Amino acid sequence: MITRRLSLALLASSALGLMACSREDAASGQPATAAPIDPAQAYDTVAREAKGFTAGAMMSAHTVYVLFDPQCPHCSHLWESSLPLQTKVKFVWAPVAILGPKSLPQGAALMQAANPVETMTAHEKSLLAGQGGMSASASIPAEVEATIKTNTALLDRLGADSVPFIVARHAGSGQVITRAGSMDTAGLSSWLGMQP
Repeated sequence: MITRRLSLALLASSALGLMACSREDAASGQPATAAPIDPAQAYDTVAREAKGFTAGAMMSAHTVYVLFDPQCPHCSHLWESSLPLQTKVKFVWAPVAILGPKSLPQGAALMQAANPVETMTAHEKSLLAGQGGMSASASIPAEVEATIKTNTALLDRLGADSVPFIVARHAGSGQVITRAGSMDTAGLSSWLGMQP
């Protein structure tokens, strides 16, 4: 019985580990350099400091922030899970660079795209198909590179060690909620407190 419980616990933790990409997956990690953010202040801080592109209902009062790495397949799954909710929710996708050398150029390409939602959709399909995502120039404007590095430092200050990292307010309670990892559309909707 103990062995079975231990096996089930290990299986559950393995499954949970498959829902996010962690800094340990990257060739080199960066230590946090600034003071950590108080969890109660996470939403306001991310709303103020995270820079990315917006997808979904632009006029929605419900804004969800997603810090993601363009090389993370779990972020790709979350992107696809968010698509059906984009008629009701405004998502801000803020790229970070923690998973390797392609992360920064691809994040920059998404930030500079004429239509970032269309570009992100094509990129994520390519990534999920095992094709590595979009090709992107290594020549990155300094301000765009600085934005992605600021987003990455923000991820550190939030105490997050994996992506995707979601920061939102629960639609019912208004409480600040955070979560590392992907989920399906129904799970995301429920976690956000949206009516079915």
